[in-house]
Amino acid sequence: MQVHLTVKSANVKTGPIPVSTTEKSSCPPSCPHIKSCYAKSGPLALHWNKVSNHERGGAWGDFIKQVKAFDQGQLWRHNQAGDLPGIGEKIDKVKLTSLVKANQAAARGFTYTHKLVIGNDPIAKQNRELVKAANESGFTINLSADNLAEADKLKKLNIGPVVTLLPENYSNKSATPGGNTVIVCPAQIKDNVSCSSCKLCAINDRAVIIGFLAHGSAKKAASKIFYLKAA
Repeated sequence: MQVHLTVKSANVKTGPIPVSTTEKSSCPPSCPHIKSCYAKSGPLALHWNKVSNHERGGAWGDFIKQVKAFDQGQLWRHNQAGDLPGIGEKIDKVKLTSLVKANQAAARGFTYTHKLVIGNDPIAKQNRELVKAANESGFTINLSADNLAEADKLKKLNIGPVVTLLPENYSNKSATPGGNTVIVCPAQIKDNVSCSSCKLCAINDRAVIIGFLAHGSAKKAASKIFYLKAA
């Protein structure tokens, strides 16, 4: 599996922290954004294509060595594009375990996943176990929902923190139907905040659900997904 590590991101919303990109085959087909992902437009799309075509980045083992070399306490984001290791829905246990162990050496890594975790499917069961183990070991995996009701379902799993899609015109603070507090990503609504200063997504035991406003060229399509899945 091809992965590229940008040692110091130039994205103002991320801040100057290390950020990785994983090839497109890691994205689960069940993700409703598979055709309209924000990462499929602009400069990030060009970069992601090169990583996916193995023109940029390197093998998983090389990436793990890079993670192990991070300074003590280094905050970093895994996957500005792409998902957890493994083709499609299934998380690759060996690869994820190696990443969790590498992160334990020094770093504070966080990421997000749309891979299957709800239901009795054997893949969903194993994915839940792996996500829970990763969070308990200090590598934060946020479960990605596409509406507030789905966020409640993911929260009930009790295997990791939850984030959710919000339509582009959503209010700053709200709650899910189940009563869970939702706040809009601070980096999206405050000019002086970035991932490097906020760090909320790196907290693996937080109670609050973080909402990401639909953005980019596909924001209307993403907002439509929120309302369709909520119906």
